[in-house]
Amino acid sequence: MTELKHYFAPTSLDQAVECLKDGDVTILAGGTDLTPQSQAGRIKIKHTLMNIRHIPQLTGITLEGREIRIGALATITEIMEHPLVREHLPVLVEACDHFASDQIRNAGTIGGNICNASPAGDTLIPLLVLDASVELASMPEAKLYRHSMPLSTFFVGPGKTRKSLCELVTGVRIPLPAPGHVARFFKLGTRPALDISTISIGVAGTLKDGVLSNARVAFGAVAPTPTRAAQTEQALEGQRLDAATIERVAAVARDEVKPIDDVRATAWYRKEMIHNITKRILSHVAQA
Repeated sequence: MTELKHYFAPTSLDQAVECLKDGDVTILAGGTDLTPQSQAGRIKIKHTLMNIRHIPQLTGITLEGREIRIGALATITEIMEHPLVREHLPVLVEACDHFASDQIRNAGTIGGNICNASPAGDTLIPLLVLDASVELASMPEAKLYRHSMPLSTFFVGPGKTRKSLCELVTGVRIPLPAPGHVARFFKLGTRPALDISTISIGVAGTLKDGVLSNARVAFGAVAPTPTRAAQTEQALEGQRLDAATIERVAAVARDEVKPIDDVRATAWYRKEMIHNITKRILSHVAQA
């Protein structure tokens, strides 16, 4: 195990990304994932531990044009309680309400949940169906460089993302939903909040006269990453949500996922639950 030699608590974004140039840095925010994983030996703290909690550019929840920006340091509790999120993004509030315990919600951050890249990450499924993008910052030379990428392309494997070692996630941006937008989230587990999900499902789109357009579907805990379900979306797009459509789309969803057996459930059980819960959630969307 590498011996920790430096602790750094930057107070500006420039200082933080300058430190990341070294590449041998572990980032600390809420610590709700890092602490237990490092204690269990699954993560080794690198040469420098950088605490980013004092960087103002990473905080806040704001409306910027037609997007809601949530700073990487926003806690799950802050997101749940913020008026902008409650008004425009209720599906994200719904997912946050199923996120761990009150104590974890008070410390855990949206940036940490994204960077942890768990296939079962609770906030990741609603963010995917909301067309969220991830903000990244780096300093490849002497100037701060910032860019965004769609969350749907950000995850590459369990615990792995497209973020380079010299980049810092600064926030997430979510387009304001259009009029008629509906979205639902469902998490299946032994207990509704404290457990890691066995499966999770998010569905969103614009509902008009019973027809769903701009369909978005995402699944958690059924693949190496949280993932958009392209075939299920295609089956839903432009369809009237009657009983026959819902049954057909649920069958597509079941066949699209390729889960594995693990300690929480078998692959067969996950596929059946995807089928059954997709039917349930689409019925709720149809009644919105």
